[in-house]
Amino acid sequence: MTDQEISFEPPKRHTVLRSFAGHLEAPPETVFVRLLAALMPEPSAGAVAIGRHFRADPAERLIVVQGNWWYRGEYRVLAEDEGSLVQYEIVNVAQAFHTAGALTARSTLRAAPRAFQDLLTTVAGPLAH
Repeated sequence: MTDQEISFEPPKRHTVLRSFAGHLEAPPETVFVRLLAALMPEPSAGAVAIGRHFRADPAERLIVVQGNWWYRGEYRVLAEDEGSLVQYEIVNVAQAFHTAGALTARSTLRAAPRAFQDLLTTVAGPLAH
C-alpha cells in the first residue's frame, strides 16, 4: 500500500481470488447505506484513513476497501426484481511478488464465506423477513 488515495479501478495487475453474492429483500439504496455503515472505518481507527484505504461511490453503489499489501475488497449493490444483490470480490493487488499475495490470502479466503454471510446478516438486520 502506498499513501496515495485508492482508485475505484483496480490496479493494472490484479487477480480476483474469490467472489460472493447474496440476495437481500430490501431496495438497493437502503442496502447500500447499511452496507456502508457496516464497512465504514471507525474514526478512532487511526491506521485506517478514508481515501487511502476506503472509498465509496453512492451513485454506483460501490465500496472499495484496500489494506495490507495485497488485499482489496470490492462490494457492489445491484438492483434485482425483489430487492438487492450484494456482490463481494477479494482481489489480490500485490504488484511485486503477486504470487505471494495469493499465498498470504489463504486465511482470509478460508474465513471469507462466513464473514460475508455475517455481513449480509448485519446489513439485513430488521429488514429480514
